[in-house]
Amino acid sequence: MSFLSSNRLKARIAPHLRARVPYEAGIYANSPRWSNKDLDPVPVHMRTWGGIDYWAYWTSDMLAPPLASTVSSVMALGFAARETIPIVFFGFAICSVVITLTGKMGAQYSVAFPVIVRSIFGMYGSYPAICIRAFVAAMWTAILCVQAGGFLQNCIEAIWPSFKRFPNHLAPDAGITSAGMLCFFLYWIFQTILATMPIQKLRILFLVKAVIVPPTFAALFLWGVVVTKGGGPLVTGQAKMTSPYMNTAFSALTGLNAIIGLFSSMAVNMPDFGRFSKNGLAGYHQFFALPVIGTLGALTPIFVTSAHSYIWGEFQWYMPAVIENFDSRAAQFFTAFSFMLATIGNQIAAGTYPFSNDVSGLCPKYINIFRATVIISVFCVVCTPWNIIKNAAGLLAFLSGYSCLMGPLAGVMVSDFYLVKKRKLDVHELYKDHGIYYYSYGVNWRAFAAFGIAFAPLVPGFAKSINNNLAVGGAWKIYTFAWLFGFFIALLSYYIICTYISPITGALVENAVLPPQRGDASPSIESVYETKNGMQAETKEVV
Repeated sequence: MSFLSSNRLKARIAPHLRARVPYEAGIYANSPRWSNKDLDPVPVHMRTWGGIDYWAYWTSDMLAPPLASTVSSVMALGFAARETIPIVFFGFAICSVVITLTGKMGAQYSVAFPVIVRSIFGMYGSYPAICIRAFVAAMWTAILCVQAGGFLQNCIEAIWPSFKRFPNHLAPDAGITSAGMLCFFLYWIFQTILATMPIQKLRILFLVKAVIVPPTFAALFLWGVVVTKGGGPLVTGQAKMTSPYMNTAFSALTGLNAIIGLFSSMAVNMPDFGRFSKNGLAGYHQFFALPVIGTLGALTPIFVTSAHSYIWGEFQWYMPAVIENFDSRAAQFFTAFSFMLATIGNQIAAGTYPFSNDVSGLCPKYINIFRATVIISVFCVVCTPWNIIKNAAGLLAFLSGYSCLMGPLAGVMVSDFYLVKKRKLDVHELYKDHGIYYYSYGVNWRAFAAFGIAFAPLVPGFAKSINNNLAVGGAWKIYTFAWLFGFFIALLSYYIICTYISPITGALVENAVLPPQRGDASPSIESVYETKNGMQAETKEVV
């Protein structure tokens, strides 16, 4: 086969064996440290996403195992359906507001998250913000590898039931069995191969996922309704709190925080997707996507979890364990296969791809998207993610834990863009080494101060979530709504610092300087930027 010829393989592999990666200059050729084809403003002809595309994306991204696991984890706090459904709806509604706000940042200037944060944290100060976001994406990808390995194990056991007797040589407290470890690595290899492919070549994968996964969610929902004759104990019953130290109110806040936490990373990096909007994310439909799709999708894990308790007499939040109990081997296989397919698409679109984009922007001379994908794949193993999701409490701790970081980060972003700079940026200054967004030594200390003010009070509660025996006084109460606390404290702190303590007058512009827009009577984007200083664009007033 020609594609397996030695010359062709050598041509593909050889560039990745060098220290430096093949570098393709961006529009701002005189600023290679800040500009490449992945970080530059999206050309007009590539801004093709409309309202239907974003709704389709959210449908694909939400109808996946993370939604099922998170909703079931909320129910593990002791809530029945009548409490869980409002928690899910309001959690997604709150998160959707911020996702819409940050998405419009990318849509207005057609740039990704790593570029937008330069205007907020500074040219070099953006690095820690990018690393925080990349770390969360890496952890989610690793956790999804474990879950997908569980679905693969379901598929194998459905075809060869003898695999259930695969000998286990790992300790009981390892968090995973030998069979689970084998399936984890089999899936990990397959997922890594897919993730190293250009995302535009995976269009068929996402199309197949969009066709198969929603009917699977619907079928599981109907199954849960039918076998329980309309609900079951976790649907029609009363809430019974399981926490040894939280009452109903604080348990509800913890559940709300977990739901927000599920997409809190998207509340930060939505510019990665918003930059492809053809109409600047116009209209309010984007706000309704998350709460509508998320709440409808949550009905499946609610009824499936209730059905499991009704039939087998125990609460089970982990979907591979639920599927393992199905009587029909065909149902086991097709349900597990569908969920594994959903995980692959979710993992690549919301984990591997954003991580690779972000990390490759940190050091484009030595890291490209391919190498960043290899890095995250290795991380998925060395971080031993099976220890994080041993139980529902572990997943809740993880979701709440990174909410401590994502909330303050989103708060600073929204405050800077909307309250301080009034949506007015100079897109070209985002690519200048010592431009107006260089601040002091490349760092905007005000952004880090606001982030620290919001994050510090959450640390004791985070510590208690890891070790319940720690005595932290009433600090754990703040932690139950960590994302909300972090977001609003960071938003207000940054605004106060920049308005009354240390104004950032040097980073303010009178009119927004945008990249070329649709309908402009101007030359192509490449020729527009080809000036002596590489800096020319359209100035528009933003009201």
